[in-house]
Formats: sequence, structure tokens, C-alpha cells
Amino acid sequence: MVANLSNQKIKRTDLCWCQSGLPYIECHQPIEKRLKALARIGMETPSRNMLKTKEQIEGIRKSAEINIAVLDYVAKNIREGISTWDIDTWVHDITFDMGGIPAPLNYEGFPKSVCTSINDQVCHGIPSKNDFLRPGDIINVDCSTIRNGYFSDSSRMFVIGETTPEKQRLVDVARECVYKGLEQVKPWNTIGDMAHAIKSHARANSFSVVRDIGGHGCGLEFHEDPFVSYVIRKGTGMVFAPGMCFTIEPMVNMGTYRVYVDADNGWTVYTDDGKPSAQWEIQVVVTETGADILTY
Repeated sequence: MVANLSNQKIKRTDLCWCQSGLPYIECHQPIEKRLKALARIGMETPSRNMLKTKEQIEGIRKSAEINIAVLDYVAKNIREGISTWDIDTWVHDITFDMGGIPAPLNYEGFPKSVCTSINDQVCHGIPSKNDFLRPGDIINVDCSTIRNGYFSDSSRMFVIGETTPEKQRLVDVARECVYKGLEQVKPWNTIGDMAHAIKSHARANSFSVVRDIGGHGCGLEFHEDPFVSYVIRKGTGMVFAPGMCFTIEPMVNMGTYRVYVDADNGWTVYTDDGKPSAQWEIQVVVTETGADILTY
């Protein structure tokens, strides 16, 4: 991994800090010159350490291969009557079998290898032997993986049997929101541009977007800068630049955007009004022309 070089000055003819083997003038200097110009007019810009190198991106991709494989297994096997404990067992065992480590396990005291959030649980649901999936449930399975020090993160929604038209639409619109946001991820756009697209689509369908919880940088650590809000104004927030790696994971609620944390376990987040919530999560890296999807 590349050392902290955020304050190191490099001559235009020196090899670039990203270890590409190219001179700085042919690699990151044009990007950093533009970021400095944007910073001078008051825009929030990423530091050098937030821009992943090609080597780091490849490491994240390898981690993502495990992450995707685990969620593919869940997709094939999730069904009525299984417990969220069963899902946790699948994630734990497959991740280790493939050479990875479940990132949530023991993270800041989280007791399990995956988050399983059902119906009005917004996120951070803790798997349990007592929580069985029933017809009509909607569940988010949030999987995060470490491989050789690189982190990947994604989640998917699953509908158990047939659910109500309202819940199905919520699940579908939540996924559409992710890809509406993805369309705005390109160099020199802002997090606010992405947030505006997401929030507008949710509101057009009479849903709300959770304000207090958002996405995050991810790759060399589980949670990195920037915090990715989905409710800020268009044209605000951090500028996207090639090499930024983060999650797109808006939490879309059927009712109010307000949420609360379970007082007993300190983790599980619920909708304040008891109505359902849905979330899909992908991890992306900004490229020269747009973004590549690393996990889904």
C-alpha cells in the first residue's frame, strides 16, 4: 500500500506518487491541479490519500469477488423458514473458505458476520436464532469482506415469497435510486449531484431518504472519508475525482425519514413510524470517465 503522501511535494518530472511508473506530469498532476483550482473557489475536494492507486483498486476487486460470491449464495438459498442466524453462518463460513474475513465481525463490538435487517429495520440488524423469515418479509443482507487488508462492502434486498405491492415497489424504487445516483458519479461532479438524483427519485415515488446515515469511503479501511449523504443539495459536498472509492447505499423509507437505534443492543436502526425500509448497496470507484462498479 502507498504511504501517506498527502503533504509531500513532487516535481512534475518525478515519478508519480501512485507508483504507476509514469511521470507526475503525465499522471496525477493534471487531476491535482484541477482539484486545487476547485478548492480555491470553496469546493470540498478529496485529499491525495483518498485517491486509490491501480494496485489498491485491484486489491479491492479481489476482496469484492468474495463479497459478491457470498451474496450470490444468499440469493440462491434464502427462503421462508430460515433464520437470520442461518444467513450469518453462510456468510461466515463461505467468506473464510474463500480466504477472506467478514468485516463486521467484532467491528466496534458488532457480534456477527453480517447485518440482516427485516421490514422496519433500516440497517445493522443482528442475526438471531429467533428471527425466522416469513412470507411477505423484505430483508436487507449487508455483507462486507476483508481480503489481504482490502475492504469491500455491498448489500441486497430479498423478498420472501410474495409481498404487498407497496413493499415490492419500495424495494424496486430503492434499487432504482442507487442507479439514478450512479449516473451522476463522474469526475468533477459532486456528492450533492448524486444525492439530488437519489432524493428526487425517492420523493417522486412518495418515499423518504434517511438523513442520519449514509454511505462512506471504503477500500483500505471499512469506513473511510468521505461521508456520503443522500440528502444534501445539488452542487454541494465533495467533488468526485478519479480513484475515489465509496459506497452508494441510500436507505429509502416508506414513511418518515426519521429513525432510532435499538436501546437494548445499541446497533439495530428502525424506522420511527414502524413502516418498512429498503436499501441496496454497491461500491464504486471513480474513473476518468465515470465509475466502475466493484460490488453489488
